[in-house]
Amino acid sequence: MGTALEWASALGWGMLRVMHLAPQELRTYFTTFSTAGRRRLFQVHTTAELMIAVLESYRTKGSFTLHAFVVMPDHVHVLLTPAPDVSLEKALQLMKGGFSFRLKSKLDVWERGHFDRRIKDRQGYNACVEYIHDNPVKERLAIETYEFLFSSAHGAVVLDPMPDWFV
Repeated sequence: MGTALEWASALGWGMLRVMHLAPQELRTYFTTFSTAGRRRLFQVHTTAELMIAVLESYRTKGSFTLHAFVVMPDHVHVLLTPAPDVSLEKALQLMKGGFSFRLKSKLDVWERGHFDRRIKDRQGYNACVEYIHDNPVKERLAIETYEFLFSSAHGAVVLDPMPDWFV
């Protein structure tokens, strides 16, 4: 059958483009995931607190480093760096699945999929932190970022520092 390179040559594709991937330890992401049907599930304080407890538990277990987050009434924003052996998809599965398991709801909890963007530099990192912390203010859930209880801006949760490669 031949190798991929032999096939590419035979098909006239010439040289294959080499995809350069970020080293596993250099992956920081901004991600957003929403509740099923955009239900305002996190309006209930105990439910929002449960989501934060899930984030904290996987951070403590070393599945990812947690840099910023906000739990809005119908969605969650997180800035995280997955552990070297954890993909972003696995980190999301842990957060969403861990929450769903602990909630024990008979209804669907999450919309399928998520939005994510890899953060490439310090400027992007800082912009994401600001966006996350400003979200409750923009939605008129708080006057100041630190007032919103379900955000890392509130200061009640231990966070990880900016990754070294952005400093």
